[in-house]
Amino acid sequence: MATVEEPRAAARPFIRPDGKEKVTGVGRYTADMTLTGQLHAKFRYTDHPHARITRIDASKARALPGVFAVLTHEDVPDVKYGGMVQDRRLFAKEKARFEGDIIAGVAATTPEIAAAAAALVEVEYELLPVITDYETSPSSATLVHDAWETDSGDESMGRDGNRLGFSTIVKGDADGAMATADVIVRGRYVADCSHGVPIEPHAVIAQWTGDRVTVWTSTQVPFAARGGVARTLGIPESHVRVIVPLLGGGFGAKCDFHFEGHVAALAKAARRPVKLVFSRHEEFVAIDHRREGITIEIETGAMADGTLVARRGRLAIDGGAYCGEGGFFAQMAAMHAAGPYKITNVNIESSLNYSNNQPSSSIRAPTAPQVCWAVEQHMDELARKLGIDPVELRRRTLIHEGAAGPTGQVFDRLGILETLEKATELIGYGQELPEDEAIGVACGWWPSFGVPSGAYVKLNADGSGVIVTGAQESGTGAVMGLPILAAKVLGMKPEDFAIVYQDTDAGPWDMGSSGSQTTFNNGRAVIAAAGEVREQLLDMAEKELEAARGDLELADGVVRVKGSHDRSIAIAELTGSGAALLGKGSGEAPEPSVGADMSACVGDLGVGAFLAPQLITQAARVRVDRDTGVVRVVDFAAAHDSGTILNPIGANGQVYGGVVMGIGQALSEGTQIGADGRQKNPHLLDYKLVTVADTPRIQIAWVEYAAVDGGPEGSKGIGEPPSVPTSGAVANAITKVIGNQVKQLPMTPERVWNTIQEGSK
Repeated sequence: MATVEEPRAAARPFIRPDGKEKVTGVGRYTADMTLTGQLHAKFRYTDHPHARITRIDASKARALPGVFAVLTHEDVPDVKYGGMVQDRRLFAKEKARFEGDIIAGVAATTPEIAAAAAALVEVEYELLPVITDYETSPSSATLVHDAWETDSGDESMGRDGNRLGFSTIVKGDADGAMATADVIVRGRYVADCSHGVPIEPHAVIAQWTGDRVTVWTSTQVPFAARGGVARTLGIPESHVRVIVPLLGGGFGAKCDFHFEGHVAALAKAARRPVKLVFSRHEEFVAIDHRREGITIEIETGAMADGTLVARRGRLAIDGGAYCGEGGFFAQMAAMHAAGPYKITNVNIESSLNYSNNQPSSSIRAPTAPQVCWAVEQHMDELARKLGIDPVELRRRTLIHEGAAGPTGQVFDRLGILETLEKATELIGYGQELPEDEAIGVACGWWPSFGVPSGAYVKLNADGSGVIVTGAQESGTGAVMGLPILAAKVLGMKPEDFAIVYQDTDAGPWDMGSSGSQTTFNNGRAVIAAAGEVREQLLDMAEKELEAARGDLELADGVVRVKGSHDRSIAIAELTGSGAALLGKGSGEAPEPSVGADMSACVGDLGVGAFLAPQLITQAARVRVDRDTGVVRVVDFAAAHDSGTILNPIGANGQVYGGVVMGIGQALSEGTQIGADGRQKNPHLLDYKLVTVADTPRIQIAWVEYAAVDGGPEGSKGIGEPPSVPTSGAVANAITKVIGNQVKQLPMTPERVWNTIQEGSK
């Protein structure tokens, strides 16, 4: 499947602590758990994506034998919740706003009885116009949220009616500069929404003990889930414990808080443990995290030598029915519309809009793959108009050390130009190919996120170690790699450490598995905690070895005098004395070393400057069947500047997975929404995922520059960037074969075939 350029032989392979239980099948996920006396939960969803609720009658459901609890909005505190805007309740009250809105929850002895009872909940509605066109929703007389002004939220978002958020990037005079350009290129691109589709469905179990509730859940963000349960049920956070068993993937689809509150409320009402497991259909229609649909209009003016003098852009983003975590998407999308390029003058407007579609939120690199797909096709079109090779145009225009970004941020050393050279070399760019094949290239970027984190490191009496962290392991191996960092500080082996994680009563607060931030932030916390333990060991060894502290080192499981082979003491001997060796650490969140000038912009929500930016170039070789429109990716190269690579096996795995996910988004993964606001393909038959049979060879190269203001040893995040430019690379290769751009994502066989037919007229 893949080859890796320049294998890192110096890095000893590290077997993940959670690997054996996963590959042998003995690991337990939330859905595998069963508690004594457990009931089963089902939800009653709305009958209409947009309707005023005039009556709810749950009496028939409550009377069904085997039913222990039925809850509606009347049975829980009237509390709104949400990420950057608090616009949602556990159970719909005055209105239903999308097809997955929950009217009622049921707990019964079997899933079948619970489903039957949910169907018995009677609801009467006053139907309202369904808003599926998110581009025009801000001008609609029908409001998704009638009294949106009363929903508390970030004042910088620019909310107004059906416009949930508004951000601009303004640098220089784009209008004036456009008039001086030798060449101007304009384009309009539309990206459909899509899903994360983790293998494991959402599952939640809740059990009360007195006034405390324990929730086992398949979440990527256990501390956010804890806060959401406490807020919506009106109890202290100290009365909520969230435990995450093994997590079967997330890709952002399991970020934020939602269903834990419903199940906890049902368990309290029923006085029994309650378990919820989603069907695959519910995984598509009920969750409030899917990749946003975006319409991108972009215009760039350039001089004959390729200098980018101006870029204007207009973006409309489908926020769906509720804000969730997606409030910053308008600004993030605007940054990607500018891209990692040197552009003298920029004017980009980005609008995040309410609709009656499913809510959008964090799915791997939110907004970036769609916008990058449009921008990179746009750059290739510009290169054609200028008569410059697309790779050469990028050489002339990509950002570099000392260059100013779209908001005026001046960058430290970056490796994007090197990634361009490595990716094109690996793919064999410029080689002669059959007429039905071509190579496309695309570049992209993604920020690192500096947020607080914390960890404990302790040593046991036998000399082994334990890392206690609040970080969440979603399957990427980020948490599993933390022992590498602790071992390096303490002169031990990574295998010497166990990990206590995914339990809010054990670990300190952490943002969770989102934003590619675990190693970046929690890694610093683990290093700091291990550093405290190191100092304690040196204190003890200083006395035992009768040596000056500066002459001691930790290596190979011992503390020894530097340069001496016989003056050492095993760590196990020091810990066996009964001393409590415990260290704590917190990762101080860094900020961009050079701030951006956002004075001319609006809607600044904190991502106007990219901290320790990750830079990517990917190249795809594709084959197109002109008779059917079927596209197959036959070779792929990915070159990344992700700072210092700490765990090559884990890093390569992230690129493999990210590229495969990106190919799926490029060619097949897209949600079809009907005029009635309902999804038309909420199942794996028509929502086509990429399988191993569709996967090409993937070659990987790393450009390693230690990041200023980065993570441990100058590392950066790595989970999200591999999906960012994939669609753009595939799209540019398709265009080279068929002669025209496919301007709707995903680029399905029908869309490719139609583009071929249009070009032949």
